[in-house]
Amino acid sequence: MRNYGGLVHAVGGFARDRGGNFAILFGFAASVLALAAGFSVNISQLYNARSSLQGVVDAAVTSTARDLTTGAIKEADANKSVQAFLDANSMAGILQADQVVLDRLTVNRTASTVQADVHADLALFFPIFGMGDTKRVTASTTALYSDKRVEVAMMLDVTGSMAANWWAKTDKIGDLQAAASGAVEDLLNNNIDPQNPRVRVAVVPYAEAVNTGGLAESVFVEQAGGPNLPAALDAPINVNSSAPRRPDKCATERKDKDGYADYSSDGPSEPRKNNQGQYYPAKVNRDDRMKTCPKPELIPLTADKQTLLSTIASFKADGVTAGGIAVQWGYYMLSPDWRSTIAAARLGTGPADFDSRKVAKVAILMTDGQFNTAFAGGRSAPRSQNAGQMSRSNAENICDNMKRDGIEIFTIGFDLDDPSMTATERDQAKSVLQDCSTADTSTLKHYYEAATGPELDDAFSAIVQNIERLALTK
Repeated sequence: MRNYGGLVHAVGGFARDRGGNFAILFGFAASVLALAAGFSVNISQLYNARSSLQGVVDAAVTSTARDLTTGAIKEADANKSVQAFLDANSMAGILQADQVVLDRLTVNRTASTVQADVHADLALFFPIFGMGDTKRVTASTTALYSDKRVEVAMMLDVTGSMAANWWAKTDKIGDLQAAASGAVEDLLNNNIDPQNPRVRVAVVPYAEAVNTGGLAESVFVEQAGGPNLPAALDAPINVNSSAPRRPDKCATERKDKDGYADYSSDGPSEPRKNNQGQYYPAKVNRDDRMKTCPKPELIPLTADKQTLLSTIASFKADGVTAGGIAVQWGYYMLSPDWRSTIAAARLGTGPADFDSRKVAKVAILMTDGQFNTAFAGGRSAPRSQNAGQMSRSNAENICDNMKRDGIEIFTIGFDLDDPSMTATERDQAKSVLQDCSTADTSTLKHYYEAATGPELDDAFSAIVQNIERLALTK
């Protein structure tokens, strides 16, 4: 207790001391606190300035990269573009007018990047510790740009199940028209120069068959009991002239020499050998069993927005779902093997070569139900397959070939939980769409389901955004 008593006595004596020691200590403590407060204010000021500066340079570089991608500016104009953005936004946050300085802008053609390094000299609120009156704050950012072309083929379901239903208060064909039209608008709005479009879109409406429109000369019309192949190239003219009269412009699957479905993207003039060793053109078949030809015609790749929108506006719901035929014609619209045929029909310049460095090729497959119709099955498929199994198998095999060629495939299942479908039908519809779509990545989703018109519109919008990401990252 004596030790504790001495300590209490000493503390009491210090408290009663009226000398200068305590004032000196208090002054020292106050100075330290003031310096700490000033240092804290400076740190906060520098942090806010750096955050503001980073935001400005991020926006400037991202905007410039986007303009380079869409063709709004040339590479030589990139420096001017970034500087103009910095000047217009230099008062962001706590920055002052004309305070942001562009030190360096680097456009890397090999990596397809735009990098900007900037700084701002900040007047400190509390110049302490020999820091001077100003402090330099720096920021740097890099953004990807792309000079790739973009080619998109949209395979759109116009079958009878898409018809408006007054009882259920649904209008699926109207929902599709609105969503697909919005996607076309969004895609083609990225074109700055109509004479040299960066983005082109093809539309393939499908039901029991595909209406080939201006490409009807690429179709071989079968007749009941007749051959499945066009006449040989060296056959007498009178044999070729006796080909059956064309009842419409529709096509089903292309068949090989043995009557199996052909999964290739070969052009229709590609010479093939029949079982007699004679060459014949690889035209696409119009099966003689086909009954209903869709009215809307396919449109090969084009940047003509009005033509595409008019075609979509003409959609009428009718017929059954030949999904394998739809995928086949989507493949043709993106394959350079069809370029000469499309050009000869005066329907545009046709698809570019498969080259992921120069062009992003994308397919969008949309349906509201199970693929249930086909006129030919694959060579390795069992003979016992029904039309639905053949259609799904054909679609999946062609999708595999498309992905092998570098085509990115997005799929949309619309109203697949419709109670009129059985559980098996729903599962089969979802399975083929999932199998056809490109595998998802951490940043890109490829398979979508939509239950309503607004959800369908959201799915198309998300895919359009993903297409831009693809052009930048692949």
